[in-house]
Amino acid sequence: MSMNDPLGDMLTRIRNAQMRRRPSVSTPASKLRGRVLDVLELEGFIRGYTRIEPKDGFPEFEIELKYFDGQPVIRQIKRVSKPGRRVYSPVKGIPTVANGLGVAILSTPKGVMSDAAAREQNVGGEILCNVF
Repeated sequence: MSMNDPLGDMLTRIRNAQMRRRPSVSTPASKLRGRVLDVLELEGFIRGYTRIEPKDGFPEFEIELKYFDGQPVIRQIKRVSKPGRRVYSPVKGIPTVANGLGVAILSTPKGVMSDAAAREQNVGGEILCNVF
């Protein structure tokens, strides 16, 4: 079965695992997913992730989810730019998420980064998802 939106699939797996209070969740590995997970870890939304190389299959990421007082740290994670409708933003048009408490993850010519890093480096790009 082919997958049209691998990043959306990963975000849905994270959302579903947190609803069930799972300590971790696995997802197929790819470069884009790894870069997004790097930003989520840097911003403190997940504990971390590891790449698992099974003997007879495709590599996967094991994502360790983060909770505070029994509640998930990620309250909402939403895909913005989808395969059917890409959303791009110049540096001056990058939105603030939850009045600065959240993070917009962008894919820029300088790599995948948070909205604050994109403003700091004065670069715009495709808005992949919003997290808060």
